Formats: sequence, C-alpha cells, structure tokens
Amino acid sequence: MTIQDKLAGLRNKYLVRDDESDPGGRIYRDKSTGEVYHSCTRILNATKPEYQKEALERWQQLPGSLETRDIAANRGTETHRHAEFILKLAQRLARKSANKRNCWKVGKDGLYRAPAPITQWAIEKAIQASPKVAWSATGYARGLRNWIYENVTNIHAIEFFGHHPCGAAGACDALIDINGKGPYIADWKTSGKSIHTSNEQQLSGYRDQTGGYSLMLKHLTGIQAVGGAVIVARRSGAPTVELLDQENLMQAQERFLGRCESYFDALQQQLNAGTS
Repeated sequence: MTIQDKLAGLRNKYLVRDDESDPGGRIYRDKSTGEVYHSCTRILNATKPEYQKEALERWQQLPGSLETRDIAANRGTETHRHAEFILKLAQRLARKSANKRNCWKVGKDGLYRAPAPITQWAIEKAIQASPKVAWSATGYARGLRNWIYENVTNIHAIEFFGHHPCGAAGACDALIDINGKGPYIADWKTSGKSIHTSNEQQLSGYRDQTGGYSLMLKHLTGIQAVGGAVIVARRSGAPTVELLDQENLMQAQERFLGRCESYFDALQQQLNAGTS
C-alpha cells in the first residue's frame, strides 16, 4: 500500500465519535477493534494550566455564557463546513485537471501533487461554487477562504481521522502545502476576539493540538509533516496565522505526549480512588 493510499484511508470514518456516554467528554471507538480513544480536545482541556481552568469556570458563571458558547460553536461549525466544501471540491477539480494534462505527479514524500497554479485555479472555482454561509459566520468564513486562496498550493487531505497509541484520537481539518512547501498539518479556529501571536494563553494549546495530529498522521501513514498551521478566523479582517516549522512541530508532539501521560495518570488515580 502506498503512502497516498494510506492517507486516503484516513477519510473513512473508522472511528465512531461519542459525546454522550462518558461524562468526562468526547471519546472515539474503533469500529473494528472496539478500542476506545479520548479526544485530543478533551485531553488538552483537562491538562490546561489551573489559571486557565479557573478563568473558564468564572466565565461560565456569568449570565448568558451558555448562549454565547452555543453561538460560538455554531459559527465554528459553519466556518469549518465552508472550508471543507471549498477544499474538497478544489481537490477534485485540481486532480481531474492535472490528470488531463498528465502533470499529476508523485513527490519524494510519496504524496501526489498538481502544479500550484492548477490548485489555485481549482480553489477559485470552488469558492465561486460554494453555498452561502449563515450570517453569523460570514466574516469568519470570508477571512478563512481568502487565506486558503492566497496560501494553499496543494491539498492532500481534508477532515481525516486518526489515533495514536498514546490513547488519543481526533479529526484533523486538513493536510496541505502552503506557498509551495508541505505537507502542513492545518487546524482551523474561530474567535470573537482579536488573537495575537503573542497571546500564549490562547495559542499554546492550539500548537500542541497540531502536534497530536502530527503524531497520528505519522503513526498511521508514515508521513512526517514539515510543520503545523493554526489559522484563527476572526469576525472581520484577515485570520491570525501561527505557522510552526518542523522543529517546533516536533516539540509540540513531545508536549502533547506529555499531556497525554499526565491526563491518563490523573484518570487512573480517579478510578483507583473510586474503587478504594
């Protein structure tokens, strides 16, 4: 099986998402083995610094916080769907056009690529064909699609699933080339506030999440991403962009593994306390 075949296999939803049965948060079950994995988001939220957890708890006590959370979740879902539609359609258009011109070529990393101009043409066509976005997500979707059009030069995978022996699983937004380099692990975010790259409180967990997805990709396909990309869409204007080179991505992988270890150690301690 080629690397491209392995990557294509991650589009199959072999993991069943479960948000209900475990009060601690989202889990995934492997359809074939029954193995249970805890979501990346759950692990990262549980291993946040205490001051971040306390700040969240204070916010949750404010009037209207639940409604605000639901609105933010809906706009995030709408924005993600918009990007997913554009990238999936663009990927099909680019592959068809490149095959027709006999320029759909495999690289040294085992991934097939169309020439960047074909990909960017395909993205433009996909944007033109994309359905309207709900009003609440319009600005976020606009900023994200503009970034995609201006920076993405190849599309390898969209919304692919993965797991890792550390016990984590999740769905990564995209594997892409950025300005002729790649592949990058890409994660789309939305924020009602202006997030700056100096704001470590908001970006540190995002970096570690790309590290988790990179571990899963490497484990299941052998592909080592050259970097990570956290793209935070905002209500208006260009997104905030955090690019990690390979060294920083490897550091994020190590931090994620450390957070997994802390998370499952704490979970085991809770179980032991409950049975004693």
